[in-house]
Amino acid sequence: MELTTDALNTLMPLGTTLGLELVSADPQTVVGTVRWHERLTTAGGALHGGTLMALADSVGGAVAFLNLPEGAGTSTISSSTVFIRGAREGVVTATGRLVHRGRTTIVVETELVDDAGRTVSRTTQTQAVLVSRP
Repeated sequence: MELTTDALNTLMPLGTTLGLELVSADPQTVVGTVRWHERLTTAGGALHGGTLMALADSVGGAVAFLNLPEGAGTSTISSSTVFIRGAREGVVTATGRLVHRGRTTIVVETELVDDAGRTVSRTTQTQAVLVSRP
């Protein structure tokens, strides 16, 4: 399946709220962006940590989705984010990379960078592979 911005935001409507745009997607790497907007910030004017985590989780979830066996679903079961700097303008780009694809879990590392190429945060997440049981 080809994953587009519209397809991703249909599968995961929060992407529409974030303004998530998909740049590229294949089973190894997914790249997406969110543009700074006041409605997505905290009191100091930086993108809210929840916005950044949602971007990372969304891109990581897309990597997992592209690695699922036929008919399976996925859900985040653990996520660890390290925040390095704030993003107070422009576009934040998230690059999610497949680390491990197993029978029951998929692990993804996602780096978020600002327009200057500086790391904003890094997230490692584990996605469950949800297989329907007969």
